[in-house]
Amino acid sequence: MAGVEEGNKPVLEMVQAEGADEGCITFVLHEEDHTLGNSLRYLVMKNPDIEFCGYSITHPSESKINFRIQTRGGVPAVEPFRKGLNDLTDVCQHVLNTFQARVKDFKGQVEAMD
Repeated sequence: MAGVEEGNKPVLEMVQAEGADEGCITFVLHEEDHTLGNSLRYLVMKNPDIEFCGYSITHPSESKINFRIQTRGGVPAVEPFRKGLNDLTDVCQHVLNTFQARVKDFKGQVEAMD
């Protein structure tokens, strides 16, 4: 089990069944919920190398998700996980940029009316 930590608190852990190859990994994401889980699952599933991708919330009182990826063709599960996170970042940045541009346009129209 490997983990990425922020301070002393783990943010991401990778859990792999004994004897399983690197194409089948469960990522445990702490302090996350359906917002990230469902969006990330959607983007990862667009990859044709994915055999299975799903997530579960361990318990309503815990803020963590188990995010499982199984690939085909010997592709390491870390690659589509990383690509999914990067793609989600790009989508969020596009939404933010579009929103900010529309707010600026709206404020310009309001000022022109005054």
